[in-house]
Amino acid sequence: MRQLTAHEVRDLLATAAGDDAPQLLDVREPWEVAVAAIDPGRATALHIPMQEIPARQSEIDPERTVVCVCHHGMRSLHVAHYLARQGYDDVVNLHGGIDAWSQQVDPGVPRY
Repeated sequence: MRQLTAHEVRDLLATAAGDDAPQLLDVREPWEVAVAAIDPGRATALHIPMQEIPARQSEIDPERTVVCVCHHGMRSLHVAHYLARQGYDDVVNLHGGIDAWSQQVDPGVPRY
């Protein structure tokens, strides 16, 4: 499990293509995703609220890099650790969450 900054996640998403593209896993609540979301670019985006992860884990591709995202990076950190314990080999947590993304990468993403 790795923690990456907003700039590092931006670069990871920008360089990915095809089957190697990461899966951006947003673990926030639906109302939060409605307020602000990261454009995954060539990666795929998947929204599964944190409490639903165990029941919906089969939707998360273990063969791809999984980038976990939440508001400030704590819920996603818990999910990243959980996925790593479940055998996912390449799990990333966006340090600082979507709030850091908004401040450092894309100010067009609303802060809340």
